[in-house]
Amino acid sequence: MVPRSLRRIGCGGKPPALRPEALPAGRPAGSRCAGYHPPVIDPIALRLGPLALHWYGIIIASAVLGGALLGTAEARRRGEDPEAGWSMLLWVLIFGVLGARIYHVIHQWGNFYSIHPELILQVWNGGLGIPGAIIGGAAALFFYTRAKHLSTARWLDIFAIAIPLGQAIGRLGNFVNQELYGPPTDLPWGIPIDAAHRIGPWLDLTRFPVDTTRFHPLFAYEAIFSLATLGVLLWISRRLAHRLFDGDIILIYLMCYGASRSYLETFRIENWLIAGVPTATWLGIGGFLLAGGFLWLRHAKGWGTPFDRPGPMAATPPAVDAAPAPHAEAG
Repeated sequence: MVPRSLRRIGCGGKPPALRPEALPAGRPAGSRCAGYHPPVIDPIALRLGPLALHWYGIIIASAVLGGALLGTAEARRRGEDPEAGWSMLLWVLIFGVLGARIYHVIHQWGNFYSIHPELILQVWNGGLGIPGAIIGGAAALFFYTRAKHLSTARWLDIFAIAIPLGQAIGRLGNFVNQELYGPPTDLPWGIPIDAAHRIGPWLDLTRFPVDTTRFHPLFAYEAIFSLATLGVLLWISRRLAHRLFDGDIILIYLMCYGASRSYLETFRIENWLIAGVPTATWLGIGGFLLAGGFLWLRHAKGWGTPFDRPGPMAATPPAVDAAPAPHAEAG
């Protein structure tokens, strides 16, 4: 979706003159309009003098912690050292956030960040693309495991279990920032979006009044898909472990995410397009086909290490000293 800073509109439905010093904070320019409603939730959780603690940051931190704790449990279950996972997590987060932000900035470069490059680093206003996060985080994990002589495929599987939980929690930040929503709907779970965060045709407040118009909560749909993906991965990794190779879980995750993201893109407007098709749709379909094809091929050819082999930290029974051989009796 368009960054929150870009969605601040005037009474006539057109973006006001954007002053960089006014964008990061303060009431949106459209707040003087009749019918303007404040955000559903104030995006700032706590103010300490000039410092502001944003709900978006709190939610993202909670998502990271929740995913990390689940990944720690999965690492122990598979006999891997959880400390290795925590060590690589820092690099995965750094390059994951970097990739996510780059993806988003490219998406909005032409109509926003090329004009206001000083806002590129303001991630608390939203704008993290999950496809970029997956690419950046996977690259960091690959180089880290290679440098430390760890199994890349095995650790990708462990992180693949953790990612959907982090996604589900993190998407709540989109609700606070009033972003990642779909077209108007009459469904009972539709959500209000104030005038300051409208985009596209929904800027017309005479056709889509703030008081009565509700929108599809795409962030909630993706959170539900993420939890369903987590359930699928947990079931497969436990019930079908004897049939899996290391690396299968990350491939199945990519298939699930690719399918769900491609579907959800049909609800969105003002997408980053390639040949008239949303970039996320290309990535989703491509990820599904490539991951699914490689999953089939590696099992057809037997390419892989058994998934259910014990890891280096797996508990092993203590060695039992052999009983001494009896001495022969003298005759």
